[in-house]
Amino acid sequence: MAQQDTATTVAAGTPAAAGEAFPSACDAANAPAADLEAGAPLTGTPALAPAVAADISKNPYKADFPLFSYHPGLYFLDSAATAQRPAAVIDAQADFYRQMNASPLRGLYELSVQATQLIDEARVKVARLIGAPDPREVVFTRNTSESLNIAAHCLGRLLLRPGDQVVISVMEHHSNLIPWQQVCAETGAELVYLYPDAEGHLSDEEIEAKIGPKARIVSVAHVSNVLGVELPVRKICDRAHAMGAKAVVDAAQSVPHMKVDVEELGCDMLAFSAHKVFGPMGVGVLWGRMGLLEAMPPFLTGGEMIDSVTEAEAVWAPVPEKFEAGTQDAAGIGALGTAVDYVEAVGYPAIQAREEALVDYLTARLAELDYVTVYGPEDPHERHGVVAFNVEGIHPHDVSSLLDSKDVCIRAGHHCAQPLLLRLGVENTNRASLAFYNDKSDIDALIDGLEFVWGVFNGSR
Repeated sequence: MAQQDTATTVAAGTPAAAGEAFPSACDAANAPAADLEAGAPLTGTPALAPAVAADISKNPYKADFPLFSYHPGLYFLDSAATAQRPAAVIDAQADFYRQMNASPLRGLYELSVQATQLIDEARVKVARLIGAPDPREVVFTRNTSESLNIAAHCLGRLLLRPGDQVVISVMEHHSNLIPWQQVCAETGAELVYLYPDAEGHLSDEEIEAKIGPKARIVSVAHVSNVLGVELPVRKICDRAHAMGAKAVVDAAQSVPHMKVDVEELGCDMLAFSAHKVFGPMGVGVLWGRMGLLEAMPPFLTGGEMIDSVTEAEAVWAPVPEKFEAGTQDAAGIGALGTAVDYVEAVGYPAIQAREEALVDYLTARLAELDYVTVYGPEDPHERHGVVAFNVEGIHPHDVSSLLDSKDVCIRAGHHCAQPLLLRLGVENTNRASLAFYNDKSDIDALIDGLEFVWGVFNGSR
């Protein structure tokens, strides 16, 4: 892939003056609301052309993220667990409490109306981000785990009977596995697993064999949080529908890295977390087709999710409020809307080009270390920001702890995907996960750190 000097080209090919600093994507994320109406693309977007963004020796993005200013020597390679937040997102959340702190939906005074409007605006932005045809189909939750629990228990109560089947892959995060285990035990349905090859690929034969006429629900991750491999979701959804089943997608590891369109995927429900897509912790998204959401029973009951209540019964509020019991995190939801603005300002083409270059470089550097085993697809272009590996004879917890002494942050453990790791023949791995704000220096620090770890355990340090 050709690389260019980042001082020569800006988004849409606009030349930059010699030595001119790149405008911050935070500026676009803070653009006036008028610039964001009617689903129009952001104006003045400072996204870099993909070829420029892919120059990982330079980093026009890191300055947008305050944590790196507070920790200038930090090498953060754990974005699959939680991404960092740009200043615009942090400011948006704080500004809610400074400027409009009031309970949404519950008041007719101006501050309450503004808080309600903030949630409505964020719902529109999220719908635009994932290609949802109706913003009312976007339900706000606490995280992906809660979203998938709603999908499992509410969809399960609606569709499952004894003898029915729920199909998931063995690569699922526990958040897309345990809820289905529970609902199958409650309903008498059978849980069926799709098994990949050693690189994480699901074959057509496996999909057709496992998603059969007894399937009522199929739920899979879009991207594995361990192997970084993209599952053939469109093919899985089409097979599910052909068998009369509904399809649920865990998009927690795909929305931060690629354009996700629910219509193109063909799914019936989709879940992701704000904190993995550069938004705040404590906010999640569940998207579902309107007819399905209307048919499903609510998951939580109480305030704001009712239309009327008598001593004997209640009538549910319309979707999405039907699934949003209690006071919503208006500050966090508003900040998620700003995170969406930021992602659109950077642009998925630039994000994908840069992360592809980062993964290429990381896998090439890891291949230089003959004591490191990498799991997943051999082709780095099949990975989306995640590389799992082990160091020969050294427990991942020890690797991570020693790397921390060098200010290198990675994940170590089973990554909430124990069935997959057992299938790979290991109990734990190290995991380095990348975002577009990483650069070559982060990867070089990881490799230097791994050489240090090897030396500590093998007497050369």
